[in-house]
Amino acid sequence: MTFIEATTNRQAGFGGAEENSGPARRSDFAARAPRGAKANTETLPVRILLVLIALGFLTLFIVIPLVAVFLQAFSKGWTAYFSALTDPDAISAIRLTIIVAACSVAVNLFFGLIAAWTITKYRFPGKTLLITLIDLPFSISPVVSGLVFVLLFGLQGFFGHWLQDNDIKILFAFPAILLATIFVTFPFVARELIPLMQEQGTTEEEAALSLGASGLTTFLKVTLPNIKWGLLYGILLCNARAMGEFGAVSVVSGHIRGETNTMPLHIEILYNEYQLTAAFAVASLLALLAIVTLVLKAALERKLERKR
Repeated sequence: MTFIEATTNRQAGFGGAEENSGPARRSDFAARAPRGAKANTETLPVRILLVLIALGFLTLFIVIPLVAVFLQAFSKGWTAYFSALTDPDAISAIRLTIIVAACSVAVNLFFGLIAAWTITKYRFPGKTLLITLIDLPFSISPVVSGLVFVLLFGLQGFFGHWLQDNDIKILFAFPAILLATIFVTFPFVARELIPLMQEQGTTEEEAALSLGASGLTTFLKVTLPNIKWGLLYGILLCNARAMGEFGAVSVVSGHIRGETNTMPLHIEILYNEYQLTAAFAVASLLALLAIVTLVLKAALERKLERKR
């Protein structure tokens, strides 16, 4: 055996030993590790302190404000509370909020499904740009979003004169409120579905298509059951944001009592007029919707974890 061959054999043997020794050492370490060992090494007092700090922050910034809202709302009794909620302007604001939220969720559901399907199932130029545009409302102030529609549909905007000549009213009316709400909420459904559908891949859809199923049947029977919990989660977040949106809607609504005021705008008007009980009564209704949203959100997160 030559020197080169001997050297080569020694190097190969050393490499193989190194490769084989790695898992062996890890297995040996795992075998020697105490059963039930945990990743954290903090002592019990430190863990208790960390938990208390977390609970303190939650109590200070979430629990106490929520309790204060409900206490103020019921400070003058049930009669004053229900009187504030049954006021004609309050009923109009509640009705408008529900209608706008329902329409926004429907539009974003349609867009989110199409966007998620397109991004996860196809390869095309500009995919990264499309994903960036979907995230755009997350990085833009809602007030700026509202000003965009003022620049488009206002009297001095791009389409202002044409709209006025054709007696079409968008700004300071229901269409502008709906457009502004859709703009600030359209990422929620798509952003929830895209990673979920990417994780699932296309294997099941391809198998269904190879067995003769149509595209619509494949979507209804294969894709939709796999994404239903993520879809519901995105709808829930979209609805919560639509009902609580203030900035963009405030810019385009015109604050017309009984016509273009949503619940957040109605609360602001009541508070500015020092009708504190009425303002907190309507605010408590929004807070109650937020609590229900959190409960449903936690339930859907458990469903998603089990699905994954």
